[in-house]
Amino acid sequence: MELFDIRIIDMIDIVLVAFLLYYIYKLIKGTVAINIFLGIVIVYAIWKITELLEMEMLSKILGGFLGVGMVALVVVFQQEIRRFLLMLGSTNFSARKKILKQFRSTSDSKLESSIESVTLACKKLSKSNTGALLVFKRNNSLDFVKSTGDEMFIEINQAIIESIFYKNSPLHDGATIIEEGVITATRVVLPVTNDHEIPQRFGLRHRAAISISEKTDAVCITVSEENGQISYIKDGNFVLFDDMENLNELLEDDLV
Repeated sequence: MELFDIRIIDMIDIVLVAFLLYYIYKLIKGTVAINIFLGIVIVYAIWKITELLEMEMLSKILGGFLGVGMVALVVVFQQEIRRFLLMLGSTNFSARKKILKQFRSTSDSKLESSIESVTLACKKLSKSNTGALLVFKRNNSLDFVKSTGDEMFIEINQAIIESIFYKNSPLHDGATIIEEGVITATRVVLPVTNDHEIPQRFGLRHRAAISISEKTDAVCITVSEENGQISYIKDGNFVLFDDMENLNELLEDDLV
């Protein structure tokens, strides 16, 4: 009967572990880190089985490996750990506001309309090989980069975005920050990643987008002025999409 003697504190423990694993999975989903994480889980499971079967030698080897490996994991997962801490720290009024938005269909439809304006503008910019970098704020604050550009408050529409990134426009250089369907800053200077694994064909716009999406939970759209290719970047990775309708759906999933 002791098997079913579960205390309330045990149930809370299980819920907290499940919550922690969910956040870790959400953080590394779609990245190379997911394979490393699964490898660690498998090694840990084998270690526990060897302990249960009292296989002392193998148990000590695996235990020592996991003990020393924790230090190496901090180095391997430094970007993921940073994003995880940012994710925890961002459980604030912004997150609550996002929950409340579900009860305001008018606000949602307005945001969806602005997303459609963005994708239509990007499609047109792509045809003329006009470079663009759009950063969409989610939970984490972008004030630390907004201060490098010109702060604004302009409701999004297709014509506005096209005029901002028009080649002769004074606002063309740098990134444009978008929050809740509103352009809040232009000509923003973003930090650039020094990751040497990024192919040489990707320029500063792509490197800046990767960097800001690694440091925060923001998502980015870039338009290449070399070939007009549109890229969607999230968590420091390129997210593949089939067409503009699919891109629209990705943005809605991440922002609405």
